[in-house]
Amino acid sequence: MNENEFFYNLTPHVIIDSVEREGYTPTGLCWKLNSLENRVYDLELDDKSHVVVKFYRPGRWSKTQILEEHEFLFDLVESEVLVCSPCFFKDGESLKEIEGIYYAVWKRTGGRCIDEFLEDHLANLGRLLGRLHTVGKKKEAKERLKLTSENMCRIPLSYLLNNSLIPSSCENDFKKAVEEASNIFDDLAAGVPYHRIHGDCHIGNLLYGDEGFFFLDFDDFYTGPAVQDFWMILSNNIEGTNIFLKNYRMFSDFENSWLKLMEPLRALRFVHYTGWIARRWEDPAFKNAFPHFGTKEYWQTLTKDLYEQIALSKKVSYIIRADGIHTEVSDDAPPVTNKDIFWDWEEKNNKKENNK
Repeated sequence: MNENEFFYNLTPHVIIDSVEREGYTPTGLCWKLNSLENRVYDLELDDKSHVVVKFYRPGRWSKTQILEEHEFLFDLVESEVLVCSPCFFKDGESLKEIEGIYYAVWKRTGGRCIDEFLEDHLANLGRLLGRLHTVGKKKEAKERLKLTSENMCRIPLSYLLNNSLIPSSCENDFKKAVEEASNIFDDLAAGVPYHRIHGDCHIGNLLYGDEGFFFLDFDDFYTGPAVQDFWMILSNNIEGTNIFLKNYRMFSDFENSWLKLMEPLRALRFVHYTGWIARRWEDPAFKNAFPHFGTKEYWQTLTKDLYEQIALSKKVSYIIRADGIHTEVSDDAPPVTNKDIFWDWEEKNNKKENNK
């Protein structure tokens, strides 16, 4: 059995044994948690506490890259930024390996998702992300990916083309859209500083607990522009953006002109998300989660959505006035939401509600 087959077919015995041999005492109760990218499980221990064990998808990150993720989390904890960080095993390490699969353990942390951010929430989030990015600037992640058009668009496009995943009738239009989205981002990102960021900062990775908001799942952390951690939270709420930025700037610098990357980053997400699905298509979990992937209708809709987002990237401008930041759109354009970026967003949220 190769690494991928072992990963796809993890059994409770392997999961429990992996934790037990590192000094934990599980009772045998094991629940699979909702995660497509990695395999994540909740284990009960004999003192009735719980830990969460994550088995990293083989071939995605090297050991060094995963340890850079852990290092960022430990830096944040040391600076008292609320995040979920991995536990240390009895030998002082935070990462172990079984059959070529890396895994780590976290203490289970309670919290709930917030459906709608109020002003106080946005103020708190601004301060939290400001502190997170301040820590992110202190060190360089030399092995992690940089959030560039090459990594987010051009490399995924090459994979799709090299594996003949795009119908010939759709290929030309999609290639043109990806190239245009990449060029727009490259032009607007020139001169914008990069540092360690969360990278996948949506409400599903943000929980509210007894101590306030905290972040989890830094699996996608990049070296990138700060605004990447804004757009999935702020959407098109310009009043909320002003509240958020006022509080963010208490801890970290941010120039208003960097907001121009918000719409292009949404466009890059379309392509990155599609490439992510394609690279994992041999995983049975992805075939179940994305049954319509690869159909002609899928590519036609994706291309149409990408062109609409490109148009929006050109239309939206940010105007600075004495009372804060305002947006101007050159003509009528529909608001963009998370459901536009993640086609299965509504389904995800319904599942989340049903699992509560």
